[in-house]
Amino acid sequence: MKKLSLICMATLLIFLSLASVGGPAIAADTKMVIALPTWSGYAPLFLAQEKGYFAKYGLDVELSVTQDINARKQAFASKRVDAFATAHDVQVQVAAAGIPLKIVWAFDDSFGGDGVLAKSDIQTITDLKGKQVAFMRGSTSHFLLLTALQSVGLTEKDVVAVNMTAGDAGAAFVAGRVDAAVTWEPWLTKGSASAGHVLTDTKEFPGVIGDSLSFHADYVKKNPEAVQAFVKAMKDAMDYWHAHKDESNEIMAAGLGITLEEFVETLEGLKLMDYQDNLAFFGSEASGPLYATLQNAMDFYYDIKTIPAKQDVKELVAEEFLMNAAQ
Repeated sequence: MKKLSLICMATLLIFLSLASVGGPAIAADTKMVIALPTWSGYAPLFLAQEKGYFAKYGLDVELSVTQDINARKQAFASKRVDAFATAHDVQVQVAAAGIPLKIVWAFDDSFGGDGVLAKSDIQTITDLKGKQVAFMRGSTSHFLLLTALQSVGLTEKDVVAVNMTAGDAGAAFVAGRVDAAVTWEPWLTKGSASAGHVLTDTKEFPGVIGDSLSFHADYVKKNPEAVQAFVKAMKDAMDYWHAHKDESNEIMAAGLGITLEEFVETLEGLKLMDYQDNLAFFGSEASGPLYATLQNAMDFYYDIKTIPAKQDVKELVAEEFLMNAAQ
């Protein structure tokens, strides 16, 4: 009996030792719900799910796909979802509305992946004056349109706004129901091939659009181990993407419900961000470009009275999970 007790004690010590090496323990199959729309930048979430990286770190992740940004905001605010995949500027709007959040991962940087489709007789941004422009209010598309209009001295009042999601805007443009549409790939390619051309895109406005994932601050406070596990899973998923791009692209295209060809085309205007990219983007001690991006959005929306007050953008980011992911 004494020998058996010693064996059990030794086994327990080994287990505790291994647990301390692996980092904080996390309960098996910890539930996590992530809200996202159909956008190529978020495709690595499907890769992490399909290849088992979430499960590897003890997460049971539900990817809740909803196109309407306002529905996603409401779900996040009411804590029906734990995390929110959206554009950096939308993170600012959500935080300014009094919903505490912490950004922990950046997905992408748009370089031509978002833009404005226009009919052939609209050749300049100034030509949008008086035209029907489809976009989703309070979304990244709205932010891009306002930035473009402001660059030529126009405001939203100078166009006829038609409120709809980015996907619906692209479809409406292809169908000839609006003069212009603020949307993303694959609609930019579809629209320019059938009904007009890309009037302007994020190549002309670098740094305006990028996407990230935030957790509700209450979730982070209660479940730091789960948040850390998420970041580690995304790190592994992007490492796998680099090593197995063809297979990974097929998985991600299937997750988005588009063809492989459509997905690969979208990557031409989009930089997917891996762990090293994230480290550089976040920086240490609030030194990375992410903070300038958030501040620009904060200033912009405050100036046009979309948000009532400015916040300290440092409070919107939890960079420690990235810094600890390599351990």
